[in-house]
Amino acid sequence: MTSFPSASQLDLDIATEDRRAALVYVNDAFVEALMAGLDMESFADAAITAGLQELVARYGEDAVASFTAKLPERVRRGDFTIGARH
Repeated sequence: MTSFPSASQLDLDIATEDRRAALVYVNDAFVEALMAGLDMESFADAAITAGLQELVARYGEDAVASFTAKLPERVRRGDFTIGARH
């Protein structure tokens, strides 16, 4: 018999599922932008800017600065790589 997940595990599962769903929406927006003829680099820059603006509005500059300071390491580690790594 399997045990029922804890409340914190359920919260984590919901958060993970929410992030997956959100990523689908963002990926769909990228596809729509491409189909509309927008430059992908410009759209990606705008998406990052919009995301950072939302995070700063919610958590403040210091928290977002700490979060973004970890991004170079995550990029190099391949956290955002799709397909074969360079």
